[in-house]
Amino acid sequence: MSSTSVIVATSSGQIEGVEDGGIARFLGVPFAAAPIGDLRFRAPVAHPGWDAVRPALEPGATAPQGLYRGVLGEILPTVVVAGDETLNLSIWAPTPAPTDGAPVMIWIHGGSLAHGSSALPAYDGGSFARDGVLFVGINYRVGAEGFSVLDGADANPGLQDALAAVRWVHSEIAAFGGDPSRITIAGQSAGGNVVSALLASGAVDDLVAGAIIQSGPPSARPAKRAGRITAAIAKRLGIATTRDAFLTKTADELVDAQEATTAGTTPVTGGLGYAIAIDGALVPVNPEAALVAGTASSIPLLLGWTRDEARLWLTPSGLDRTIGRGHLLAARIAFRIRRSTLAAYRRAVGGTHGDLFGALAQDLLLRVPALRIAESRVGADRAPAWLSEFTWPSPVHDLRAAHAVDLPFVFDRVASADAVALVGEAAPQALATAMHGDWVRFVHDGDPGWPRWSTDETVRVYDADGAHEEPLPRADLWRAWG
Repeated sequence: MSSTSVIVATSSGQIEGVEDGGIARFLGVPFAAAPIGDLRFRAPVAHPGWDAVRPALEPGATAPQGLYRGVLGEILPTVVVAGDETLNLSIWAPTPAPTDGAPVMIWIHGGSLAHGSSALPAYDGGSFARDGVLFVGINYRVGAEGFSVLDGADANPGLQDALAAVRWVHSEIAAFGGDPSRITIAGQSAGGNVVSALLASGAVDDLVAGAIIQSGPPSARPAKRAGRITAAIAKRLGIATTRDAFLTKTADELVDAQEATTAGTTPVTGGLGYAIAIDGALVPVNPEAALVAGTASSIPLLLGWTRDEARLWLTPSGLDRTIGRGHLLAARIAFRIRRSTLAAYRRAVGGTHGDLFGALAQDLLLRVPALRIAESRVGADRAPAWLSEFTWPSPVHDLRAAHAVDLPFVFDRVASADAVALVGEAAPQALATAMHGDWVRFVHDGDPGWPRWSTDETVRVYDADGAHEEPLPRADLWRAWG
Protein backbone atom coordinates (compact mmCIF):
# COMPACT_ATOMS: atom_id res chain seq x y z
CA MET A 1 0.00 0.00 0.00
CA SER A 2 1.45 3.37 -1.01
CA SER A 3 1.76 6.24 1.45
CA THR A 4 0.41 9.73 0.91
CA SER A 5 1.81 13.06 2.03
CA VAL A 6 -0.41 14.95 4.48
CA ILE A 7 0.09 18.64 5.31
CA VAL A 8 -1.43 20.20 8.43
CA ALA A 9 -1.28 23.83 9.51
CA THR A 10 -0.34 24.59 13.12
CA SER A 11 0.09 27.95 14.81
CA SER A 12 3.87 27.63 14.33
CA GLY A 13 3.71 26.70 10.65
CA GLN A 14 2.78 23.87 8.31
CA ILE A 15 4.06 20.34 8.88
CA GLU A 16 4.17 17.39 6.52
CA GLY A 17 3.32 13.91 7.68
CA VAL A 18 2.47 10.71 5.89
CA GLU A 19 -0.73 8.65 5.72
CA ASP A 20 -0.61 4.91 5.23
CA GLY A 21 -3.21 2.26 5.94
CA GLY A 22 -5.68 4.59 7.63
CA ILE A 23 -3.11 6.15 9.97
CA ALA A 24 -1.47 9.55 9.55
CA ARG A 25 1.89 10.00 11.29
CA PHE A 26 3.52 13.29 12.21
CA LEU A 27 6.81 12.69 14.02
CA GLY A 28 9.08 15.11 15.85
CA VAL A 29 6.71 18.09 15.88
CA PRO A 30 8.08 20.91 18.11
CA PHE A 31 5.72 22.12 20.82
CA ALA A 32 8.22 24.59 22.35
CA ALA A 33 11.53 26.22 21.55
CA ALA A 34 14.78 24.29 21.83
CA PRO A 35 15.83 24.37 25.54
CA ILE A 36 19.40 25.43 24.87
CA GLY A 37 21.53 28.48 25.64
CA ASP A 38 19.61 31.01 27.70
CA LEU A 39 16.62 28.64 27.81
CA ARG A 40 18.41 25.89 29.74
CA PHE A 41 16.98 25.30 33.22
CA ARG A 42 14.06 27.57 32.34
CA ALA A 43 10.38 26.89 31.81
CA PRO A 44 9.63 26.16 28.14
CA VAL A 45 8.72 29.02 25.81
CA ALA A 46 6.80 29.04 22.54
CA HIS A 47 8.57 27.88 19.41
CA PRO A 48 9.45 30.79 17.08
CA GLY A 49 7.86 28.94 14.18
CA TRP A 50 8.95 28.27 10.61
CA ASP A 51 8.07 29.49 7.14
CA ALA A 52 8.44 26.55 4.75
CA VAL A 53 6.53 23.32 5.19
CA ARG A 54 8.41 21.36 7.85
CA PRO A 55 8.85 17.59 7.35
CA ALA A 56 7.60 15.53 10.28
CA LEU A 57 8.64 12.12 9.01
CA GLU A 58 11.25 10.99 11.56
CA PRO A 59 11.31 10.90 15.38
CA GLY A 60 12.41 14.17 16.94
CA ALA A 61 15.55 14.81 18.95
CA THR A 62 15.69 13.05 22.31
CA ALA A 63 16.60 14.63 25.64
CA PRO A 64 20.22 14.24 26.80
CA GLN A 65 20.47 11.05 28.88
CA GLY A 66 22.59 8.05 29.72
CA LEU A 67 22.00 4.45 28.77
CA TYR A 68 20.62 1.68 30.92
CA ARG A 69 23.41 -0.77 31.64
CA GLY A 70 23.67 -4.55 31.75
CA VAL A 71 20.48 -6.59 31.61
CA LEU A 72 18.33 -3.48 31.98
CA GLY A 73 19.90 -2.16 28.80
CA GLU A 74 18.89 -5.35 26.99
CA ILE A 75 15.24 -5.16 27.99
CA LEU A 76 14.88 -1.36 28.24
CA PRO A 77 16.74 -0.01 25.21
CA THR A 78 17.57 3.66 24.71
CA VAL A 79 17.02 5.50 21.44
CA VAL A 80 19.23 8.53 20.86
CA VAL A 81 18.23 11.06 18.22
CA ALA A 82 20.65 13.97 17.94
CA GLY A 83 19.50 17.57 17.84
CA ASP A 84 18.62 20.58 19.96
CA GLU A 85 14.84 20.66 19.48
CA THR A 86 14.16 18.04 22.11
CA LEU A 87 10.76 19.47 23.09
CA ASN A 88 8.78 17.68 20.45
CA LEU A 89 5.94 15.22 20.13
CA SER A 90 4.75 12.61 17.67
CA ILE A 91 1.19 12.04 16.50
CA TRP A 92 -0.58 8.97 15.16
CA ALA A 93 -4.02 9.98 13.89
CA PRO A 94 -6.80 7.79 12.50
CA THR A 95 -7.86 8.73 8.99
CA PRO A 96 -10.29 9.78 7.89
CA ALA A 97 -10.96 11.58 11.17
CA PRO A 98 -14.44 11.28 12.69
CA THR A 99 -16.60 14.28 11.94
CA ASP A 100 -16.80 15.11 15.64
CA GLY A 101 -13.09 14.46 16.23
CA ALA A 102 -11.24 11.44 17.60
CA PRO A 103 -10.55 11.03 21.32
CA VAL A 104 -6.95 11.85 22.19
CA MET A 105 -4.41 10.05 24.37
CA ILE A 106 -1.25 11.88 25.41
CA TRP A 107 1.48 9.39 26.40
CA ILE A 108 4.16 10.49 28.88
CA HIS A 109 7.07 8.05 28.90
CA GLY A 110 8.78 6.67 31.98
CA GLY A 111 12.44 6.27 32.84
CA SER A 112 13.01 7.37 36.47
CA LEU A 113 12.90 11.02 35.32
CA ALA A 114 16.36 10.39 33.85
CA HIS A 115 15.77 8.22 30.78
CA GLY A 116 13.30 7.60 27.97
CA SER A 117 11.69 9.24 24.96
CA SER A 118 8.69 8.96 22.69
CA ALA A 119 11.05 7.73 19.95
CA LEU A 120 11.19 4.21 21.39
CA PRO A 121 9.60 1.68 19.01
CA ALA A 122 7.69 0.29 22.01
CA TYR A 123 5.69 3.53 22.09
CA ASP A 124 4.54 3.44 18.48
CA GLY A 125 0.98 4.73 18.65
CA GLY A 126 -0.26 2.95 15.54
CA SER A 127 -2.33 0.41 17.47
CA PHE A 128 -4.25 3.17 19.21
CA ALA A 129 -4.86 5.05 15.96
CA ARG A 130 -6.01 1.77 14.40
CA ASP A 131 -8.66 1.64 17.11
CA GLY A 132 -9.86 5.20 16.66
CA VAL A 133 -7.69 7.00 19.23
CA LEU A 134 -5.48 9.91 18.19
CA PHE A 135 -2.23 9.09 20.02
CA VAL A 136 0.36 11.70 20.99
CA GLY A 137 3.74 10.73 22.47
CA ILE A 138 5.67 13.60 24.04
CA ASN A 139 9.30 14.26 24.91
CA TYR A 140 10.35 16.27 27.95
CA ARG A 141 13.64 17.16 29.59
CA VAL A 142 14.96 14.46 31.93
CA GLY A 143 17.84 14.18 34.37
CA ALA A 144 19.94 17.23 35.16
CA GLU A 145 18.40 19.35 32.41
CA GLY A 146 14.86 18.63 33.55
CA PHE A 147 14.88 18.09 37.32
CA SER A 148 17.90 19.80 38.86
CA VAL A 149 17.21 21.99 41.90
CA LEU A 150 19.28 25.13 41.30
CA ASP A 151 19.38 28.64 42.67
CA GLY A 152 18.36 31.03 39.92
CA ALA A 153 16.62 28.35 37.85
CA ASP A 154 12.95 27.58 37.25
CA ALA A 155 11.63 24.62 39.21
CA ASN A 156 10.87 21.31 37.51
CA PRO A 157 11.54 22.27 33.87
CA GLY A 158 10.77 18.71 32.75
CA LEU A 159 7.35 18.79 34.38
CA GLN A 160 6.71 22.20 32.88
CA ASP A 161 7.61 20.73 29.49
CA ALA A 162 4.89 18.11 29.90
CA LEU A 163 2.36 20.80 30.83
CA ALA A 164 3.37 22.83 27.76
CA ALA A 165 2.87 19.75 25.59
CA VAL A 166 -0.63 19.17 27.01
CA ARG A 167 -1.51 22.81 26.36
CA TRP A 168 -0.16 22.54 22.80
CA VAL A 169 -2.23 19.44 22.13
CA HIS A 170 -5.36 21.08 23.51
CA SER A 171 -4.85 24.09 21.23
CA GLU A 172 -3.66 22.36 18.07
CA ILE A 173 -5.04 18.83 17.94
CA ALA A 174 -8.29 19.68 16.18
CA ALA A 175 -6.24 20.34 13.03
CA PHE A 176 -5.15 16.69 13.13
CA GLY A 177 -8.67 15.37 13.60
CA GLY A 178 -8.65 15.19 17.39
CA ASP A 179 -11.32 16.32 19.83
CA PRO A 180 -9.74 18.68 22.40
CA SER A 181 -12.62 18.08 24.80
CA ARG A 182 -11.71 14.37 25.05
CA ILE A 183 -8.03 14.28 26.00
CA THR A 184 -6.70 11.57 28.31
CA ILE A 185 -3.21 11.95 29.76
CA ALA A 186 -1.47 8.66 30.44
CA GLY A 187 1.90 7.62 31.76
CA GLN A 188 3.78 4.64 33.15
CA SER A 189 6.43 4.70 35.89
CA ALA A 190 7.97 8.20 35.93
CA GLY A 191 5.43 9.12 33.27
CA GLY A 192 2.70 8.22 35.75
CA ASN A 193 4.52 10.35 38.33
CA VAL A 194 4.35 13.27 35.90
CA VAL A 195 0.65 12.64 35.26
CA SER A 196 -0.06 12.67 39.01
CA ALA A 197 1.84 15.94 39.46
CA LEU A 198 0.00 17.58 36.57
CA LEU A 199 -3.32 16.50 38.05
CA ALA A 200 -2.34 17.67 41.53
CA SER A 201 -1.26 21.06 40.21
CA GLY A 202 -4.77 21.86 39.01
CA ALA A 203 -3.24 23.21 35.81
CA VAL A 204 -4.87 20.60 33.56
CA ASP A 205 -8.39 20.65 35.01
CA ASP A 206 -9.76 22.39 31.92
CA LEU A 207 -7.50 20.56 29.47
CA VAL A 208 -8.09 16.85 30.05
CA ALA A 209 -11.10 14.57 30.41
CA GLY A 210 -9.37 11.54 31.92
CA ALA A 211 -6.05 10.26 33.27
CA ILE A 212 -4.19 6.95 33.46
CA ILE A 213 -1.46 6.32 36.03
CA GLN A 214 0.20 2.96 35.44
CA SER A 215 2.84 1.90 37.96
CA GLY A 216 3.58 5.54 38.68
CA PRO A 217 4.33 6.92 42.14
CA PRO A 218 2.11 9.95 42.91
CA SER A 219 4.94 11.63 44.75
CA ALA A 220 7.14 14.68 45.01
CA ARG A 221 9.83 15.68 47.49
CA PRO A 222 10.62 18.88 49.35
CA ALA A 223 13.06 20.89 47.26
CA LYS A 224 16.00 20.32 49.61
CA ARG A 225 15.56 16.56 49.47
CA ALA A 226 14.87 16.50 45.73
CA GLY A 227 18.05 18.54 45.29
CA ARG A 228 20.38 16.01 46.90
CA ILE A 229 21.34 14.54 43.56
CA THR A 230 21.95 18.05 42.18
CA ALA A 231 24.24 18.78 45.11
CA ALA A 232 26.12 15.52 44.60
CA ILE A 233 26.63 16.22 40.89
CA ALA A 234 27.79 19.75 41.66
CA LYS A 235 30.30 18.41 44.19
CA ARG A 236 31.60 15.89 41.66
CA LEU A 237 32.06 18.64 39.09
CA GLY A 238 33.44 21.19 41.55
CA ILE A 239 30.73 23.78 40.91
CA ALA A 240 28.00 25.50 42.88
CA THR A 241 24.34 24.44 42.83
CA THR A 242 23.35 27.49 40.81
CA ARG A 243 21.99 27.91 37.33
CA ASP A 244 24.99 30.01 36.32
CA ALA A 245 27.39 27.29 37.43
CA PHE A 246 25.49 24.50 35.70
CA LEU A 247 25.38 26.57 32.50
CA THR A 248 29.18 26.28 32.34
CA LYS A 249 28.78 22.53 31.76
CA THR A 250 27.49 20.91 28.61
CA ALA A 251 24.50 18.61 28.72
CA ASP A 252 26.82 15.66 28.02
CA GLU A 253 29.10 16.60 30.92
CA LEU A 254 26.09 16.68 33.23
CA VAL A 255 24.91 13.31 31.95
CA ASP A 256 28.33 11.78 32.62
CA ALA A 257 28.36 13.16 36.14
CA GLN A 258 24.81 12.02 36.70
CA GLU A 259 25.60 8.47 35.59
CA ALA A 260 28.63 8.29 37.88
CA THR A 261 26.64 9.69 40.80
CA THR A 262 23.70 7.31 40.44
CA ALA A 263 25.64 4.12 39.65
CA GLY A 264 24.26 1.23 41.66
CA THR A 265 21.08 2.98 42.79
CA THR A 266 17.54 1.92 41.93
CA PRO A 267 14.06 3.35 42.52
CA VAL A 268 13.27 0.61 45.05
CA THR A 269 16.55 0.24 46.94
CA GLY A 270 17.16 3.95 47.42
CA GLY A 271 20.16 6.13 46.77
CA LEU A 272 20.33 9.30 44.77
CA GLY A 273 17.81 9.79 41.99
CA TYR A 274 15.71 12.50 40.43
CA ALA A 275 12.36 13.52 41.85
CA ILE A 276 9.73 16.14 41.19
CA ALA A 277 10.33 18.97 43.66
CA ILE A 278 7.61 20.57 45.74
CA ASP A 279 8.06 24.12 44.53
CA GLY A 280 5.17 26.05 46.09
CA ALA A 281 3.79 26.89 42.65
CA LEU A 282 3.14 24.19 40.04
CA VAL A 283 3.70 21.51 42.71
CA PRO A 284 2.46 23.04 45.96
CA VAL A 285 2.16 19.76 47.89
CA ASN A 286 2.79 16.05 47.46
CA PRO A 287 0.57 14.81 44.58
CA GLU A 288 -0.84 11.89 46.56
CA ALA A 289 -1.99 14.22 49.34
CA ALA A 290 -3.52 16.64 46.85
CA LEU A 291 -5.40 13.94 44.97
CA VAL A 292 -6.69 12.33 48.16
CA ALA A 293 -7.85 15.77 49.34
CA GLY A 294 -9.87 16.22 46.16
CA THR A 295 -7.73 18.04 43.61
CA ALA A 296 -8.69 16.97 40.06
CA SER A 297 -11.75 15.25 41.54
CA SER A 298 -13.77 15.78 38.35
CA ILE A 299 -11.30 13.76 36.24
CA PRO A 300 -11.89 9.97 35.99
CA LEU A 301 -8.81 7.89 36.84
CA LEU A 302 -7.52 4.54 35.64
CA LEU A 303 -4.92 3.29 38.13
CA GLY A 304 -2.86 0.13 37.71
CA TRP A 305 0.22 -1.77 38.83
CA THR A 306 1.98 -5.06 38.20
CA ARG A 307 2.12 -7.85 40.76
CA ASP A 308 5.92 -8.05 40.89
CA GLU A 309 6.97 -4.44 40.22
CA ALA A 310 10.26 -4.55 42.12
CA ARG A 311 11.67 -7.56 40.28
CA LEU A 312 12.75 -5.34 37.38
CA TRP A 313 15.49 -3.87 39.58
CA LEU A 314 16.09 -6.69 42.05
CA THR A 315 16.16 -9.88 40.01
CA PRO A 316 18.29 -9.32 36.86
CA SER A 317 20.91 -7.49 38.94
CA GLY A 318 21.01 -10.11 41.66
CA LEU A 319 20.11 -7.55 44.33
CA ASP A 320 17.31 -9.79 45.55
CA ARG A 321 19.98 -12.25 46.75
CA THR A 322 22.06 -9.63 48.59
CA ILE A 323 19.30 -7.89 50.53
CA GLY A 324 19.39 -8.95 54.16
CA ARG A 325 17.77 -8.28 57.51
CA GLY A 326 19.71 -5.04 57.89
CA HIS A 327 18.20 -3.61 54.71
CA LEU A 328 14.71 -4.42 55.96
CA LEU A 329 15.41 -2.74 59.29
CA ALA A 330 16.76 0.37 57.56
CA ALA A 331 13.71 0.53 55.30
CA ARG A 332 11.34 0.09 58.25
CA ILE A 333 12.97 2.98 60.08
CA ALA A 334 13.32 5.27 57.04
CA PHE A 335 9.72 4.85 55.95
CA ARG A 336 8.23 4.45 59.44
CA ILE A 337 6.79 1.05 58.67
CA ARG A 338 5.03 -0.36 61.71
CA ARG A 339 6.19 -3.67 63.13
CA SER A 340 2.70 -5.07 62.63
CA THR A 341 2.80 -4.12 58.93
CA LEU A 342 6.17 -5.80 58.48
CA ALA A 343 4.90 -8.89 60.28
CA ALA A 344 1.85 -9.07 57.99
CA TYR A 345 4.11 -8.99 54.94
CA ARG A 346 6.44 -11.55 56.43
CA ARG A 347 3.52 -13.95 56.90
CA ALA A 348 2.04 -13.32 53.44
CA VAL A 349 5.13 -13.09 51.26
CA GLY A 350 7.52 -15.62 52.71
CA GLY A 351 10.56 -16.30 50.53
CA THR A 352 13.83 -14.42 50.92
CA HIS A 353 14.58 -11.07 52.51
CA GLY A 354 14.78 -9.76 48.94
CA ASP A 355 11.26 -10.97 48.18
CA LEU A 356 9.95 -9.30 51.32
CA PHE A 357 11.84 -6.09 50.61
CA GLY A 358 10.47 -5.97 47.06
CA ALA A 359 6.88 -6.52 48.20
CA LEU A 360 7.13 -3.74 50.77
CA ALA A 361 8.81 -1.33 48.35
CA GLN A 362 6.34 -1.76 45.51
CA ASP A 363 3.33 -1.44 47.80
CA LEU A 364 4.74 1.57 49.63
CA LEU A 365 5.64 3.39 46.41
CA LEU A 366 2.86 2.33 44.06
CA ARG A 367 -0.01 0.10 45.16
CA VAL A 368 -0.92 1.69 48.49
CA PRO A 369 -0.90 5.28 47.14
CA ALA A 370 -3.12 4.21 44.21
CA LEU A 371 -5.54 2.54 46.61
CA ARG A 372 -5.65 5.61 48.85
CA ILE A 373 -6.46 7.83 45.89
CA ALA A 374 -9.17 5.47 44.67
CA GLU A 375 -10.59 5.11 48.19
CA SER A 376 -10.90 8.90 48.49
CA ARG A 377 -13.38 8.84 45.60
CA VAL A 378 -15.77 6.34 47.15
CA GLY A 379 -18.97 7.86 48.52
CA ALA A 380 -17.87 11.37 47.57
CA ASP A 381 -19.01 13.72 44.85
CA ARG A 382 -15.97 12.86 42.75
CA ALA A 383 -15.28 11.18 39.44
CA PRO A 384 -14.71 7.42 39.72
CA ALA A 385 -11.48 5.46 39.74
CA TRP A 386 -10.87 2.01 38.28
CA LEU A 387 -8.07 -0.27 39.45
CA SER A 388 -6.17 -3.09 37.77
CA GLU A 389 -3.35 -5.52 38.51
CA PHE A 390 -1.17 -7.14 35.84
CA THR A 391 -0.12 -10.68 36.83
CA TRP A 392 1.22 -12.47 33.72
CA PRO A 393 4.80 -13.70 34.38
CA SER A 394 7.43 -12.95 31.77
CA PRO A 395 9.94 -15.80 31.48
CA VAL A 396 12.74 -13.41 30.50
CA HIS A 397 15.36 -13.23 33.29
CA ASP A 398 12.68 -14.53 35.66
CA LEU A 399 11.09 -11.08 35.66
CA ARG A 400 7.59 -12.45 36.18
CA ALA A 401 5.05 -9.59 36.34
CA ALA A 402 7.76 -6.96 36.87
CA HIS A 403 7.63 -3.23 36.34
CA ALA A 404 7.25 -2.44 32.58
CA VAL A 405 6.38 -6.01 31.54
CA ASP A 406 2.83 -4.77 30.89
CA LEU A 407 3.82 -2.18 28.29
CA PRO A 408 3.89 -4.45 25.19
CA PHE A 409 0.35 -5.50 26.11
CA VAL A 410 -0.87 -1.92 26.57
CA PHE A 411 0.43 -1.08 23.10
CA ASP A 412 -0.68 -4.43 21.58
CA ARG A 413 2.85 -5.05 20.28
CA VAL A 414 3.83 -8.36 21.88
CA ALA A 415 5.33 -9.74 18.65
CA SER A 416 7.64 -6.77 18.01
CA ALA A 417 11.40 -7.24 18.47
CA ASP A 418 11.63 -4.83 21.41
CA ALA A 419 8.73 -6.58 23.14
CA VAL A 420 10.22 -10.06 22.68
CA ALA A 421 13.32 -8.91 24.56
CA LEU A 422 11.08 -8.13 27.54
CA VAL A 423 8.31 -10.76 27.40
CA GLY A 424 9.70 -13.57 25.24
CA GLU A 425 8.31 -15.13 22.09
CA ALA A 426 5.16 -16.71 23.51
CA ALA A 427 3.40 -13.76 25.13
CA PRO A 428 -0.40 -14.28 25.07
CA GLN A 429 -2.19 -12.20 22.47
CA ALA A 430 -5.43 -12.59 24.44
CA LEU A 431 -3.87 -10.52 27.21
CA ALA A 432 -2.75 -7.80 24.81
CA THR A 433 -6.20 -7.69 23.23
CA ALA A 434 -7.83 -7.31 26.65
CA MET A 435 -5.50 -4.74 28.18
CA HIS A 436 -5.12 -2.59 25.09
CA GLY A 437 -8.86 -2.77 24.53
CA ASP A 438 -9.59 -1.58 28.06
CA TRP A 439 -7.33 1.44 27.65
CA VAL A 440 -8.93 2.26 24.29
CA ARG A 441 -12.37 1.98 25.87
CA PHE A 442 -11.38 4.33 28.70
CA VAL A 443 -10.04 6.94 26.26
CA HIS A 444 -13.17 6.66 24.11
CA ASP A 445 -15.82 6.51 26.82
CA GLY A 446 -14.24 7.53 30.14
CA ASP A 447 -15.05 4.04 31.43
CA PRO A 448 -12.83 0.96 30.87
CA GLY A 449 -15.72 -1.47 31.20
CA TRP A 450 -15.49 -3.00 34.67
CA PRO A 451 -16.93 -1.88 38.04
CA ARG A 452 -15.43 1.28 39.48
CA TRP A 453 -13.56 1.05 42.76
CA SER A 454 -16.09 0.98 45.60
CA THR A 455 -16.80 -0.82 48.84
CA ASP A 456 -16.79 -4.18 47.03
CA GLU A 457 -13.13 -3.55 46.07
CA THR A 458 -13.36 -4.98 42.55
CA VAL A 459 -10.12 -5.00 40.57
CA ARG A 460 -9.46 -5.95 36.95
CA VAL A 461 -6.78 -8.66 36.86
CA TYR A 462 -4.78 -9.24 33.67
CA ASP A 463 -3.45 -12.76 33.15
CA ALA A 464 -2.64 -15.25 30.39
CA ASP A 465 -6.30 -15.76 29.51
CA GLY A 466 -6.96 -12.06 29.05
CA ALA A 467 -8.66 -10.39 32.00
CA HIS A 468 -11.26 -10.92 34.69
CA GLU A 469 -12.59 -9.13 37.76
CA GLU A 470 -12.02 -10.26 41.33
CA PRO A 471 -11.80 -8.76 44.82
CA LEU A 472 -8.58 -6.86 45.53
CA PRO A 473 -5.66 -9.33 45.67
CA ARG A 474 -3.73 -9.24 48.95
CA ALA A 475 -6.37 -7.03 50.56
CA ASP A 476 -5.02 -7.94 53.98
CA LEU A 477 -1.72 -6.27 53.14
CA TRP A 478 -3.50 -3.10 51.97
CA ARG A 479 -5.25 -2.94 55.32
CA ALA A 480 -2.03 -3.61 57.21
CA TRP A 481 -0.90 -0.07 56.38
CA GLY A 482 -3.78 1.34 58.45
